[in-house]
Amino acid sequence: MGVKVNGTVAAGWEPVREEFEAFAAAEAHSPEAQLAVHHGGRRVVDLWAGEDTGPDTLTGVYSITKGAAYLVVALLVQDGVLDLERPVSAYWPEFTGDGKERLTVRELVSHRAGLLSAPEGFDYEEIADDALIAARLAGQKPYWEPGTAYGYHAFVIGALVGELVRRVTGRALPQVYEERIRAPYGLDLYMGLPGALEGRWKPVLDMLPTPGQLAAAQSGGAQVPELLPVAFNAHGKRPMDLVVYANHPKVKALGPVSAGGIGTARGVARLYAAAIGEVDGRAPLLKPETAAEFARLHTPGEDRVTAEPDHFGLGFERQPAVGPRAFGHSGAAGGLGWADPATGLAYGYTRRRFGFPGGAAPENAPLTAAVLRIARGLDAGPARAGAGAAAGEAAQA
Repeated sequence: MGVKVNGTVAAGWEPVREEFEAFAAAEAHSPEAQLAVHHGGRRVVDLWAGEDTGPDTLTGVYSITKGAAYLVVALLVQDGVLDLERPVSAYWPEFTGDGKERLTVRELVSHRAGLLSAPEGFDYEEIADDALIAARLAGQKPYWEPGTAYGYHAFVIGALVGELVRRVTGRALPQVYEERIRAPYGLDLYMGLPGALEGRWKPVLDMLPTPGQLAAAQSGGAQVPELLPVAFNAHGKRPMDLVVYANHPKVKALGPVSAGGIGTARGVARLYAAAIGEVDGRAPLLKPETAAEFARLHTPGEDRVTAEPDHFGLGFERQPAVGPRAFGHSGAAGGLGWADPATGLAYGYTRRRFGFPGGAAPENAPLTAAVLRIARGLDAGPARAGAGAAAGEAAQA
């Protein structure tokens, strides 16, 4: 149908706009998308496309919320408040039984607990309540021996990590996030939508795949991993609908840490910019060694839930298309946020309409590639760029 792209890019970043326009023109339905990119702490891309989405439109960002939560954990580790090698039970005595008492903080954060959901699942009121989830899972039998495997704890990892944060700080994780990260940096990324901002919120929209996309998916015949429905709360008597989840009043109000955040692409990009570099005169949130520790591979092998290989750093999803030092997290509707200390880039992308088939939407690949090409060219400088051109000419001679 072709959707008009609005917004601005800094000089030299025009190819990102062109890539965004090409994607928007090819979409069969309006994506209601936003894209923001920071380079060296400065916003260089600020674009949006959709019939009913502007630069300040707030919507559910799903698991992008996890990135904000892991940044809280990283700060507490950096401060010495949390010890990655201590058992979770040393902070949370009720977290015990079936080997859970031996699980370390490092293993919990990297999805090794095996506590994917309750056997009967959670209804919408329950899945919005992190305290309830944590209390129910603390004594539950895991789906595997804790620490021996890993699998994406899609809708409960925020509750588990959040309870750990509450035990060591006396405050809920969203409170720590608000005090240490969101408010100081003025981030448009919330764990619980403030009432004053209700007028800026717009709902997540259903996926509208093309007939061709549906046919391709149906002909693929890929087998669903056994634990995937469990982790995504689809194994109970009333499987959860992801769109209903994000738009549910209680999810909006409480902002469950696993996937209940609400924000804009500007907020996501600024979060990651603040994590790795100076923003508005403030020092980076993370020291280089902390960022490196949280970005490095913590989960070699296959994810028991998603079947993806080498999936996670320390909580954060690894970003191999960006670089070995990059870290971030995607969201179910198609959004993505990441930081790359090597290039000083921070990327935020949101969609109100679910991308097909879910997870980080396909357009993130060409958008990311365009962003990296420009940043690497700028970082190379005229001398290095000239040397590279000379080398290329020599190779062709």
